[in-house]
Amino acid sequence: MKNLKGILVAVLLLSSLSIHADEGMWMIQDINAALEKNMKARGLMLSAKEIYNADAPGTSVADAVVSLGFYCTGSLLSDKGLIITNHHCAYSNIAKLSTPEHNYLEEGFWAMSSEDEIPVEGESAYFLKRVFDVTDEVEEMKNAGRLDIQSQLVRKYSESTGLTCIFSNMWAGERSYISAYKVYTDVRLVAAPPVCIGYFGGETDNWTWPRQNCDFAMYRIYENDLPVSCEKSLRISLEGYTAGSFAMVIGYPGRTDRYASSAEIEYQEEVALPASNELRGSQMKIISRWMDADPAVRMKYSDWYFGLSNTQENNVGMAACYKRFRVRDEKLAQEREMQEWIDSSPGRKERWGTLIPDLKAAYSLIADGEQDKVYFRETILRGTFISRYILRASNSKTLEQAKEHLLAGIAETDPRVEKELLEYALREYFTNQDSYYFGPYQKRIQARFGYDFRAMAEYLWDRSLVSSKSKVEAMEALEEMDNDPLRKFLEDARISVYNDRNGHQDKRNRATELENEYKRALYWMRLNKGVLQYPDANSTMRISYGRVGGFEPNDGVWYNWYSTPDGILQKYDPANHDYDLNSRQKALLEKDFWGRWGFRLGRKRHGMIVDFLTDNDIAGGNSGSPVLNANGDLIGLAFDGNLESLASDTSYTQGYNKCINTDIRFVLWVLDRYAGMKRILKELEFS
Repeated sequence: MKNLKGILVAVLLLSSLSIHADEGMWMIQDINAALEKNMKARGLMLSAKEIYNADAPGTSVADAVVSLGFYCTGSLLSDKGLIITNHHCAYSNIAKLSTPEHNYLEEGFWAMSSEDEIPVEGESAYFLKRVFDVTDEVEEMKNAGRLDIQSQLVRKYSESTGLTCIFSNMWAGERSYISAYKVYTDVRLVAAPPVCIGYFGGETDNWTWPRQNCDFAMYRIYENDLPVSCEKSLRISLEGYTAGSFAMVIGYPGRTDRYASSAEIEYQEEVALPASNELRGSQMKIISRWMDADPAVRMKYSDWYFGLSNTQENNVGMAACYKRFRVRDEKLAQEREMQEWIDSSPGRKERWGTLIPDLKAAYSLIADGEQDKVYFRETILRGTFISRYILRASNSKTLEQAKEHLLAGIAETDPRVEKELLEYALREYFTNQDSYYFGPYQKRIQARFGYDFRAMAEYLWDRSLVSSKSKVEAMEALEEMDNDPLRKFLEDARISVYNDRNGHQDKRNRATELENEYKRALYWMRLNKGVLQYPDANSTMRISYGRVGGFEPNDGVWYNWYSTPDGILQKYDPANHDYDLNSRQKALLEKDFWGRWGFRLGRKRHGMIVDFLTDNDIAGGNSGSPVLNANGDLIGLAFDGNLESLASDTSYTQGYNKCINTDIRFVLWVLDRYAGMKRILKELEFS
């Protein structure tokens, strides 16, 4: 097998691209001759070594790109550790740092001196230093009967490099890698615009085009209480770009599943997404109504609501795109091709002959049980915000810890919101679940209140410790948690009951095993046919390339490739929080003076681009990624996809997958004209 792999990899490296040129989140360390050729055909002026070069630290563009906790991407803008990312990536940190006296989400935050930069607890910045292909080592260790292979390899490479090492599998384990990182844990907030700038359009505009938000925030990395001296930072291009200009994105996309089978797509379409979309959508309506009615509620729930709405809108759009772009049909066609390839070889037929029908049968056996688990997860586990604090308190080892969690839950929630969420969760749980799953306490509660879910919610809430701060403060023993009715209700349902019923977990494991085998078969088929392929995203550094340009979302409709400040003023609505502006922002926009950060429209007038579109292939985790021109200079920050791209976790749709980006010049204008951050502008290098 090892020799066969070598031959096929050689074929792969020499082959030309046989998929759409702009599709792909390619591993940064594997920019081979074929891929480099295609990028240059699109307009790239750099060599592969100028993009990534582990043997020459500080010389390549990738050296200036960092992962922020593997949930977002950032890039270095100076040799003093200055990082830029998206505002929505920093949203949670900004919310945590905010107080009623200093609401940085609504007011913005600007560190006018280094002493003003605020430490962000729990944040980390990961600098990729090298990637090791350990595929052969994994195979040798397996053949030798070694156990715990991943941890052994991580320990080996951590000790040899002195770096933080992370193991990752590609193509369901057909190839394996170790990524070595230098990690910094002293990260401080430097700049964050108010939400009316950084998140203009809010949930209303999420996943849509045109957009007009300046989605940026800035951190600085420290070590030993001093700014880190960085080897590489990005230059900023003030020349701009036009339709057709080359664009590349480097970052850490979190997860895709493009090797998924039709059975997996059918499961998502018909089992998982419909239930969770309905439940989360109703939760959002409850929270949104209270947020609009009370600014104090908005401050408490903005971070949770932000995450909920982002996931919810993504999943609703995903379900719609599955149908519109016939993703299941695409996967079925792929499976017909695979079956022909399998049947053409006795060896392949022996290994995979019945793989596809076996996979479909396995998914059919788990559908009902998995849907039940969706209702359990969305109502019991996360139906209320305060439930997480109650469960943490229940698992505490000391009375002091339990009190701390409960008091934090009371402080960070609103009882009106929580009781309404609880009532909704109870209604959905009891009316959509088989009573087989109910615990004894839940059955007693149901027998007492029947379908009067409001009375049921009032009973559980009013008698719970979280109903008042005084109850928590009066606690004298940890055992008092045992009698809390809300805690008893939440913990009375067990995921083990779902997994054990009719051997569901074994069936789920079997479906997962077959799905992974399908991915391996697809990998080998493409490799055998000489198709240049990229692995699913898994929070490792990737590069995608494309061009600036608009698109046609529907027949007869054309979207331009950029938006301007005019769109902000057109959407302005003081009665709608998503479209409100503060007085300073509005006055500056109306003044229409862009100075050195604008571009010339005519002899006397300069314009400004706010956001722009490219066809870069991205996924969650790419947020904050630098958008670079042909010379590797920064032109913008990737922050979103479009509605038409929401099936892209499993299928790339040519012509419809768009990357929405904030123009870096608009960021600079905000820093300069709105915030007066002259000290930051002096750190930057322009091309």
